[in-house]
Amino acid sequence: MPTRYMFSIIIPVFYEAKIINTLLDSLDQLKSDESFEIFVVDGSPTQDTLQVISKKNVMKYISPQGRGRQMNEGAAHATGDILIFLHADTFLPFNALSLIQTALENQHYVGGAFTLDIQSQNPLLKMIAAFSTLRSRLTRAPYGDQAIFLRKSYFDTIGGYRDIPLMEDVELMRRIKKKKGEIIILSTPVITSDRRWNQEGMLYTTVRDLIIIFLYWCGVSAEKLAKFYSWQKPQE
Repeated sequence: MPTRYMFSIIIPVFYEAKIINTLLDSLDQLKSDESFEIFVVDGSPTQDTLQVISKKNVMKYISPQGRGRQMNEGAAHATGDILIFLHADTFLPFNALSLIQTALENQHYVGGAFTLDIQSQNPLLKMIAAFSTLRSRLTRAPYGDQAIFLRKSYFDTIGGYRDIPLMEDVELMRRIKKKKGEIIILSTPVITSDRRWNQEGMLYTTVRDLIIIFLYWCGVSAEKLAKFYSWQKPQE
């Protein structure tokens, strides 16, 4: 008999009141025999996202701003065997839990992520998604918008996410790789919104992100990159 896992879905948010309930509604459609719990961790001082959540089964927490901090806060309260870190604008496939359950029957894997797809017909964004999938398969270092999942026991052992202003997902994967942890990239995609590229400009966002990733892999600190990101980000 395969082990049955309990899942904890952790969603860090920052001014996501407009979209959070759409995501939570989508989680109601997950088809699985596995049980799961949902945590929404708000990093905004107004807690506006938490205020619009009406679902009784969602556990709501506040945290200082910072995706790594917020995800660690959710993980600290989680009771599941498997942690799934989900961005507010990313949707899991309906059979996500069953796919993870099956993948982690292989005890060599400490966790994994999904293939990335972007909710757009724009050829450039489709190319970005395809490149991201290829890169993550080659490097075994998926990004946060691919819905990273990890065994909670392993996550606790390695100390969770680092408290850095950005690139917390890449830093975590580098640590896992350094400790010889194995992850799996599932072939089924998650669907992430194209809103970031639409809001900030498609070409600009793509080039900026590539520069930031390149500089981080070259050894530039996340703190310095955060200043670069803020300086370069278009004013709304």
